[in-house]
Amino acid sequence: MIFYLQEKYILKEYHLKTFYHEFKTFINKGNALDLAIGLVIGTAFNNIVKSLVSDIIMPLISLLTRTRIDGWFLLLRGQMTFNQETGLFIFSEDAVALYYGRFIFTILDFVIIAFSIFVTLKIIKRLNQSLKEFKETIVKP
Repeated sequence: MIFYLQEKYILKEYHLKTFYHEFKTFINKGNALDLAIGLVIGTAFNNIVKSLVSDIIMPLISLLTRTRIDGWFLLLRGQMTFNQETGLFIFSEDAVALYYGRFIFTILDFVIIAFSIFVTLKIIKRLNQSLKEFKETIVKP
């Protein structure tokens, strides 16, 4: 009985070591680590761009249009009244509103992110090309 338990423990320890070795090999390949780093940087970058759009660009556009764009809507059904004290619209219970201003806000956010990624990739491509040319000049005597 003791021998069986020891054998089972040894097999379990062997499987854990094999699993750990496979996981370590997977992580050290670079792809998973690059993906994790890219995810963290992408999340932080997304927060920066959202702040840029909502805190800097949208207020400037609001100055030009004299209204907040993210508040633009189209009332499809129901009624609304404007409350002078709060400065807000009050909708009836059956009201359906299409908030197209929020959609414009999201599109602007996407365009800025896409443009930033495009510029970043162009810079990385140019740096890689320069590095390749530099390596070729070093290799040639």
